[in-house]
Amino acid sequence: MNWQSVFFDFDGVIVDSAPIKTAAFAAMFRSYGEAVEKAVVAYHLDHQGISRFDKFRYIYEHILNIPLDEQELKVLGSDFSRLVLETVINAPYLPGVMETLIELQSLKIPAYIVSGTPEDEIKYIVQRRDLSLFFNGVYGTPRKKNEIVDLILRMEQYLPPKCLFIGDSLTDYDAARNHELCFLGIVMDSQNSPFPAGTWTSPMVTVNRL
Repeated sequence: MNWQSVFFDFDGVIVDSAPIKTAAFAAMFRSYGEAVEKAVVAYHLDHQGISRFDKFRYIYEHILNIPLDEQELKVLGSDFSRLVLETVINAPYLPGVMETLIELQSLKIPAYIVSGTPEDEIKYIVQRRDLSLFFNGVYGTPRKKNEIVDLILRMEQYLPPKCLFIGDSLTDYDAARNHELCFLGIVMDSQNSPFPAGTWTSPMVTVNRL
């Protein structure tokens, strides 16, 4: 293994929290009826890895057809955080996560979190889970993943082909490939891969090619 650095998404990669976020979107819009709830969940699942605030804007404009101002958007964000925060903090790790983080730390290979969760929230979660010592940086929205990857590459002057991005969504894949990083897609055995044919995938987190 000769990686210069490894980039991790968080939900569905570090911890098994992706279903928690899906359930929260469903709960928040259940009162609008079954058809709306299904449409919201479908949109969320098709756009994993992007900011919840971008999703709320889309849902209100294209599914609910209701105006949404910035104050209401902040309230939605707060409501969502209340629904998911403690559950995410207590969610189980994905297979291979801790072994991989310990291995990277022992080899002094820098690791970073590149998340679609608001940055203050993801930093709080990482701190509550006692993971801070494993990461050289923890990043989230409002910056998009493309921007975060670009920022880290420029700050640290890493060679992109010697960096690995581990993610579970096309947003992660695009952020990696747009910057010529190697990519591992986390895909459970029960799932169909959302990634292009030939993409390196695994149901467990690893930095060693299978």
